[in-house]
Amino acid sequence: MQFDHLKRRDFITLIGGAAVAWPLAARAQQGAVPVVGFLNSASPATYSHLLGAFRLGLKESGFIEGENVTIEYRWAENEFDRLPALARELVRRQVAVIAATGGIHSALAAKAATSTIPIVFNIGDDPVRLGLVASVARPGGNVTGVNNFIYELVAKRLALLRELVPSAARVAVLVNPANAQTATTLRDVEAAARPAGLQIQIAKAGTAREIDAAFAALARDRVDGLFVPPDPLFISRRIQLVQLAARHALPATYPVRDFAEAGGLMSYGTNTADAWHQTGVYTGRILKGTAPAELPVLQPTKFELVINAQTARMLDLAVPPSLFATADEVIE
Repeated sequence: MQFDHLKRRDFITLIGGAAVAWPLAARAQQGAVPVVGFLNSASPATYSHLLGAFRLGLKESGFIEGENVTIEYRWAENEFDRLPALARELVRRQVAVIAATGGIHSALAAKAATSTIPIVFNIGDDPVRLGLVASVARPGGNVTGVNNFIYELVAKRLALLRELVPSAARVAVLVNPANAQTATTLRDVEAAARPAGLQIQIAKAGTAREIDAAFAALARDRVDGLFVPPDPLFISRRIQLVQLAARHALPATYPVRDFAEAGGLMSYGTNTADAWHQTGVYTGRILKGTAPAELPVLQPTKFELVINAQTARMLDLAVPPSLFATADEVIE
């Protein structure tokens, strides 16, 4: 996947240029070692596979954790109401920049906690509509970051599920009542389902036990498919979700490739590792002195469709050749 301001070829250039950037970082190290505040709505286990991408972005900007930059981690463990206090902790710690990852809740909590410390967000929805920035091209203020569009692909994901399961008439939407995005997700799903002639059924789950109960209810109701939004809880419980979908023979569409890699039927969205990498790059650039207002919000130019062919066969689904042709990756 490519972002507007850092093309794939630039990725190679930055790796090769790390040694050139190092003297700048070394000079910075002569003073106080800067501290990055890392704020996330979920748990380390949920995003451990992406932290390496974030650190790589920092490294490409000349900063290596434990050498010339310190990272203070704050994890809300899927308890969104803890985020404001965790953000205030980082402000009291007087961190140089806050990397707000794991969705809009972290970004909004960071913005509410400070109007002076730079903030780099990694979210899946329109930052202008959310009030995080004045505009994508000119963020203004102390906030910028990456919008990976995860919440804005509802219609496309439903269309892909319908293409894979043409007989589907009723699709369930799994939502976390604690997530502030739930109302927006349901509105968008219902708006996309109407012209497609799909009925929508809502399934609510805010804990692992409630996820089990939700799937049992969906099995009794014999729904034809499942739409899983990009909730931090669901990402952390992706193995559970994928296994339950398989047990109940329920075709499901997921927001990120992590689900398809774990055995989920299909995913459509941006490459989250790239988004975390870009978050690290921007964090490093701010540590070097660039103002957030000078860094346009990065947006993806490519989306990836991942199909798990093994799961499709298990569900006795014939994947149309057109889907195979457009898939960025087919997992056998």
